[in-house]
Amino acid sequence: MSSDGQAAAQHAAEVLGRMRGLAAKLGQMASYVDGFVPEGQREAYELALRGLRAAAPSSPPDTVRQLVETELGAPLDRLFASFELEPFASASIGQVHRAELATGVKVAVKVQHPGIERAIEADLKNASVLEMFVGKLGPKALDSRRMLGEIATRFREELDYRLEAERQQQFARIHAADPTIQIPDVISGRSARRVLTTQLVSGESLEWASAQPEELRRRYAEVLWRFVFRGNLVGGLFNADPHPGNYLFQPDGSIAFLDFGCVQPIGPERLRQARRLHAAARSGDEAKFREHCVQILKTRGGSYEQAAYAHSRTSFEPLFASPFRLTREFVSGMMQSMFALKEQLFAKDRSFVPPPEGILFMNRLQFGFYSVLARLDVVADYRAVEEALCREANIPDLLTTL
Repeated sequence: MSSDGQAAAQHAAEVLGRMRGLAAKLGQMASYVDGFVPEGQREAYELALRGLRAAAPSSPPDTVRQLVETELGAPLDRLFASFELEPFASASIGQVHRAELATGVKVAVKVQHPGIERAIEADLKNASVLEMFVGKLGPKALDSRRMLGEIATRFREELDYRLEAERQQQFARIHAADPTIQIPDVISGRSARRVLTTQLVSGESLEWASAQPEELRRRYAEVLWRFVFRGNLVGGLFNADPHPGNYLFQPDGSIAFLDFGCVQPIGPERLRQARRLHAAARSGDEAKFREHCVQILKTRGGSYEQAAYAHSRTSFEPLFASPFRLTREFVSGMMQSMFALKEQLFAKDRSFVPPPEGILFMNRLQFGFYSVLARLDVVADYRAVEEALCREANIPDLLTTL
């Protein structure tokens, strides 16, 4: 009942700190996504939950050793010249250990928590029970079963480190020519379904980056925008987990990017539409932007289309109004406008349509990504950054609003 929510935030951190799976992910999001908790309690929750971004319950050394040896098919001392059984980071699905190969290369070994697959499936089963109630009480147009299925697919994919390794290598190829973006090399011979070994990289936290001089913060913001939208618009892939702990900031303005477990491919038609939507925003063509927005959202007029378009248009303000300063208040406003869309479920004109496939995780990317940029609190020319990467790619749909 306290006005600042400090006691409740601390209790939430204690409870979520003992949990894994989807509950831990929820706590991590609450620690940095603006608008996720009431404005008056934001600072209390962010401070209390910040530890969840870098630490979660770790697994016992004996179980870690057994899992690594089972997955990689050899004793630990034959696989690595050295291996620290005490993890230096732990998250909702796995924990990370420092190790060294026989060649002297220092690596990070991500090991899945034993039993996490059962925990995730239990979470999804519980969510499916809630979906039954939503499906019966909500309008049929909500299509809650399909949306839950989309969420379940993404989270199950995160359990397969072989898929993560493949996608990490895809992102490395997409950004190979950009010296400001560092993606650790995957060590394929020491990776399997539940073990992922990569080059060990280091760097500074978002809190450190947020305290740097303005020009360096601007460079960080530009690199982040380039990483996200070169991946989306050029590579047709987006990393839907913009967790601050996945960014390691370097003193020279470059950033090392980690964790490619939650990645969503963008289909050819959606990719064409997204490219044209961004092109319209960069050129300030409001009519074309609305046309492409309606095509992507598959709306059919009425009050829902008006509300959904207004939210989308606000989301693209950093391009329309570039140079732009993304603030925490701006992101909180976006979150509130998203929450307000639920009122359209029971609108008298029955114009509501469910979000098309793929939009759910795009929203997760947007809110999380914008919340990270807001911590940097700097004016950046996002339009110029995006135009440069579009010219570099030389893809017609990226360069025209047709």
